[in-house]
Order: sequence, then C-alpha cells, then structure tokens
Amino acid sequence: MKGENQTSATEFIIVGFYDFPHLLVPLFLSFLLIYILVLLGNLLIMVIVYSNKQLHTPMFFFLTNLAFLDISYTTMIFPNMLAHFFLEVTHISLNGCLLMFMVSTEFFLLPVMAYDRYVAICNPLQYVTIMNDVVCLKLAAGCWLLSLIDPILHIVLTSRLSFCGSHTINHFFCDVVVVMTLSCSSTGDIEAASYVVGTLVGVAPFALTITSYINIISTILKIRSTEGRSKAFSTCASHLTVVILFYGVICSTYMRPSSTASVKYNKVLSLLYVALTPLCNPIIY
Repeated sequence: MKGENQTSATEFIIVGFYDFPHLLVPLFLSFLLIYILVLLGNLLIMVIVYSNKQLHTPMFFFLTNLAFLDISYTTMIFPNMLAHFFLEVTHISLNGCLLMFMVSTEFFLLPVMAYDRYVAICNPLQYVTIMNDVVCLKLAAGCWLLSLIDPILHIVLTSRLSFCGSHTINHFFCDVVVVMTLSCSSTGDIEAASYVVGTLVGVAPFALTITSYINIISTILKIRSTEGRSKAFSTCASHLTVVILFYGVICSTYMRPSSTASVKYNKVLSLLYVALTPLCNPIIY
C-alpha cells in the first residue's frame, strides 16, 4: 500500500532553461533557428530524393527514413521547448512525457545503411538483387518496429511508478533518467530492463555497423588503384561520418560516470543529442 505522501504522478512541471535567465532571449532565437534549419534541411533531402528518379536507390531510400526520423523527434521536443521561454512553468502529462522516449529508431537505421554500403562495395554485382525494393521496405519497417521495444518497455514500467514531493523536472524534455529520480518507488527493475534493452538497442546495432565497416575497409584496401579506393570510400564516407557523430554524442551524453553529472551539464549534452545530429545529418549528406 502506498504511503500518504506517495502518489501516482499524472502531471510534471518542466523547468526548461529558466536557470539561465540572462540567456533566455539568445537561447530562444538560437533554438528557433536550429529547429527551422532541421526542418528545411531534412525536408529538402526528402523532396530532392522523391522528385529525382535517379536517386530512387536503397541508399537514398534509407536516407529519407533518417530525414523523416530527424524531423519527427525534433518536432516532439523543440516546439514544447520553445514554448518554455514564454511560460515560466510548463506542465506535461506522464503519457505525454513517456512518448518522448520514442527516438531510438536511428540505432537501427544506421546499421541497415551500413549493410547497404557493405553490399554495394563488397558484392557490387549482386547489389541490385540483394537490395531490391521488397528487402528495403522490410528493413525499413523492421527498424521502425524494433524501435518501439525501448519506449513500450519504459512506458509500461515507468507508468507504474509512484511519485512523492516535487514533480518538477529540471530539464527541457522528459528524460527517463530524470523522471526516475523523482520516484519514491524502487527503480531497480527499470534500471535492469534499461540495461538489457540498451544492450540490444545500442550495442548490438553498433556491433553490426562496425562489422560492416571492417569488411568494407578490408575490401577497399584490396583495390589496387588509388582512384578506385578513393571512389569506393567516397560512397560510404558520409554515412561513416554520421555514425561517428551519432555514437560520439550518445556516449558523451549517457555513458559517463554519474559523479560528473550536473543538471546544467546534462542539459547541454542532451542538446547535442536532440539538435546537433538532426542538424548535421543533411549538411553531411
């Protein structure tokens, strides 16, 4: 039975960036510009690929999925974040908060794109046969379906938590780690589940990506001509850059000792995750 001071949270308060009062105006303008650039850059990729039949290839098909993903999860976060600059206190329901966890699709899209480059470079004569339209559609659908594992698990487990005292989240969006710190319930099962799912969602796709690139690099090194090696590497350079950027940001945001964490530091690093990668992806490609 719950104690008198223990309740099921139905609403949280998002603090946003009000602990940076002297920077509110420049921060608002900067985030607004970033959001506009993310929308324009990724929409431009989708329009160009759709309108140019020469770009109707597996690589650009997966790239449009990545562009759509970047638009989707920045739109889940940025409009609410921008509204915080006008409202000192912003409320969000637990369900609305949990929906923001649904951003793990990129973990699955990147290894699929790496596999596409692996087939193109290591098995060029069979590329059209292996990466046909049906296979590409199945791979893309699989990425979106598999990405639901993490948020559904967190939705089920976190919705059972009880909260006491403050329901204030000192962040600009609902990070599951921050939500758990407010709970009076034991979070051991969520932490264990997060570790297992994190291994499946994060480590396994990363291992597949690395495996693809080991084979790609090995094949490129066997090419005798410098021009041939340069041409082969250029076909995967953009994706490799995105992979390094994405995992670099993820590692700096979530894989660090808890003793080094602070509220303001967390906000800055989280901005790298939700803003830097979707902004840079269209620039890189």
